[in-house]
Amino acid sequence: MKKQVGKFASLRVWLPRVLIGLALLAFVGYFIVYAIYAWNLFQFPFDYDQGEGFELMDTVLFSQGQWPYRDNDVYPFYSSNYPPLFHIAIVPLVWLFGPQYWTGRLVSFLGTLVTAVAIFIAVKRDAEKRGGAERSGDKKKIKTSAPFAPLRLTSSSKRWWLAILAGLGYLASNYIYHVGPLFRQHLFMVMFETLAVVLLARVIEREEASGKRNNKGLLVVMALLLFAGYTKQLAYATVAAVFIFLFLRQPKRAVMWAVPFTAVTGLIFLWINVSTDGFWFLNTVTANVNPFIPGQAEGLFRQWFTLHTIITVVAALFAIYQLYFERLSIYAIWFVVTTLNSVTAGKWGAGESYFATAIAASLILTGIAFSRLLDWSEKRGTNWQFVLQTLIPLLFLWQAGKLFHMPTHTPTLAAIASALGQPTKVMIAPQTSCSAPRDPEPIPYVDAAGVSLLGRPPNKADTEAGIAITELIARGESPAFAEDAGFNFYLGRDIVTNPTQFLNLYKNNAVDLTEMLAMLDAQRFDTVVLRAQFYPPEVLNIIGQRYETTDLVQMNGFVYCVMTPRQE
Repeated sequence: MKKQVGKFASLRVWLPRVLIGLALLAFVGYFIVYAIYAWNLFQFPFDYDQGEGFELMDTVLFSQGQWPYRDNDVYPFYSSNYPPLFHIAIVPLVWLFGPQYWTGRLVSFLGTLVTAVAIFIAVKRDAEKRGGAERSGDKKKIKTSAPFAPLRLTSSSKRWWLAILAGLGYLASNYIYHVGPLFRQHLFMVMFETLAVVLLARVIEREEASGKRNNKGLLVVMALLLFAGYTKQLAYATVAAVFIFLFLRQPKRAVMWAVPFTAVTGLIFLWINVSTDGFWFLNTVTANVNPFIPGQAEGLFRQWFTLHTIITVVAALFAIYQLYFERLSIYAIWFVVTTLNSVTAGKWGAGESYFATAIAASLILTGIAFSRLLDWSEKRGTNWQFVLQTLIPLLFLWQAGKLFHMPTHTPTLAAIASALGQPTKVMIAPQTSCSAPRDPEPIPYVDAAGVSLLGRPPNKADTEAGIAITELIARGESPAFAEDAGFNFYLGRDIVTNPTQFLNLYKNNAVDLTEMLAMLDAQRFDTVVLRAQFYPPEVLNIIGQRYETTDLVQMNGFVYCVMTPRQE
């Protein structure tokens, strides 16, 4: 009997530790996979995701002291539709190393690491705060009768593993993995948003503890929000969440800060608009009025919830708990507002990255909720401690399984995928929009998000394909009229057009095609390169009349149509 009791006692000690270790191993494994993917992208000299080259072009223009917000009606028919801060941050790297894709990819990747650290700090700080309150004996500020009541600092401070899982959970998301190492500005915006919210929580906490206003800290929060908004316009959701929270806590102060914040934001907007002769408004506002596609929004919401079920449900339940039993935290308000705002993923041209901010918020709430539950369990005895210390890492392991994604291009990675019961290859047909459909082919990448051309590290064959396209362009003397900017960058030629931007303006009757159609009609471009045919119908029609496909080159799962002038 004593032996059985001893075995059970031993089980209560080592089982939670083993499960916590396995959960940490799973999420560290995702980070390693993420780093492998990023490293491969850093070495790839062409567009991996459509639009990366235009982000690089924006950066090059800023490095030359020029605005990228230009007249799309005249050659080279180029303009940007994104705010400037992300590109300005990369300018020093372009000055040092020239127009290289890895510069923006590195900055974006590092931004995701900063966000993960901010999530870690938020969860760890909440545990330490509540533990500190318990140690000091300040029972009045904490409802000890509630199931999420805190316990000792010693126990809370040991929960580093919970904060690490929350931080790594951000990098483990399929969406962050797909977009994080790309030359795209969205996750750089999320970095500023997360830093602003985490700092605000700290500022308000200190103010309420000391009874003194910390205006300097709040000023930094406002600066971070401004940085987020001038990285990408979608940051307005986090700005709204912050001022809702401030209004609930300190209505008069919220208004007093909202007025100068709005004024500064507006003055910067007006300054850029005047400096660019109105092309800033045209290209960042008019061009972003895109149609809403309900089916796209529904599909992405279903996918997001399926992949992130555990952290989403826990975050939602904890937000409801706060609504009824506590004051709403900035994290709960942030989660609700950004989740609702994720419906904008249904706009044409939007996508999975629009859920990134909600994912960051849900991980902070999940980490805090689990920490509170562990505090509560320590007050209820060893049985409850054992149950929750076992259940929480199991839930993280369940979440890890739902997020499964892994490139399998090396024997080691393929063996790991196989050992985990996952396929080592999936069959995907190359994307063809300007050529005949092709049969599916094996791709060494597995993703719970489904068929995706994002996430598979580019290989030697992809680089060779990109070089082959540049060699075809180099036969002519003009820059290519191309949907990807990378080929012209590689040859040191002009970047001509930004097709999605051009199409957006066309749909809003805000662009004149006269000069572009005249140049194509006169066959002024020696080469046209199409990938997805994102140009307006009139442009595609004139290309079809004056150019013919001479070569089909497959790169990164897309078939590129290389076209040259038709002979009369």
